[in-house]
Amino acid sequence: MYETHYHRASSIQDAVKLKQAAGEGKYLAGGMTLIPTMKQRLAAPTDLIDLRHVSEMRGIKVTGKTVRIAAATTHFEVASSAELAAVCPAICGLASHIGDPHVRHMGTIGGSLANNDPAADYPSAMLALDATIVTDRREIAAGDFFTGLFETALEDGELVTAITFEAPAKAAYQKFANPASRYAMAGVFVARRDNGDVRVAVTGAGSSGVFRHKGMETALSSNWSPDALANVPVDASDLLSDIHADATYRANLVKVMAKRAVAAA
Repeated sequence: MYETHYHRASSIQDAVKLKQAAGEGKYLAGGMTLIPTMKQRLAAPTDLIDLRHVSEMRGIKVTGKTVRIAAATTHFEVASSAELAAVCPAICGLASHIGDPHVRHMGTIGGSLANNDPAADYPSAMLALDATIVTDRREIAAGDFFTGLFETALEDGELVTAITFEAPAKAAYQKFANPASRYAMAGVFVARRDNGDVRVAVTGAGSSGVFRHKGMETALSSNWSPDALANVPVDASDLLSDIHADATYRANLVKVMAKRAVAAA
């Protein structure tokens, strides 16, 4: 690793101030991506601004059906929240299958979203739940937040502070996980609101990252059943091909995971 300067932020304002004063500084939450890339000398920030001790960036608040998850809340805390499970058990289930216990106790929801790994789980939940990403500067709709592989709408120095969404009437997430990394080779989050609005978001399979599948949304809007997806095509031309699975195989996985998610919901 290259030399770096460590700073422990005490508040959101303090973190932003430290970042502005740093040369090539990086925010540090769980460090599940940043620390390994630093070890491999693929990243060399001059300064690390630790967010783990910022109390306003930790915790989950549920008011009626309105959910607010602070950005430095760990995957384990999301998975084990009884308050959250009472209104949206799907996101608890999603968090419970991220990585391994070490990753779940260290990794954070805000860090995962800001990194926007194409095989990460949370981005599909954010799209399907029509969530809002709150930063130190503004609020960004999930549909506008994810812009490509490892790319988001965040501006330089902008800090994700929380995620908010309205709990749906029904929701579930199913993924086909890589057995080594537990990343999604294809993951599908489905959500249905009280007004009948349906969203289906896919992660781990898209060549441009997370995306919504409008064909499945249309089919499920009129018939909320796994059978409704039987004749819905999944275009393989926009899907990933790699050493783990080619695009055609992933297209089949997307449909299978979507059916399982609807059945689970």
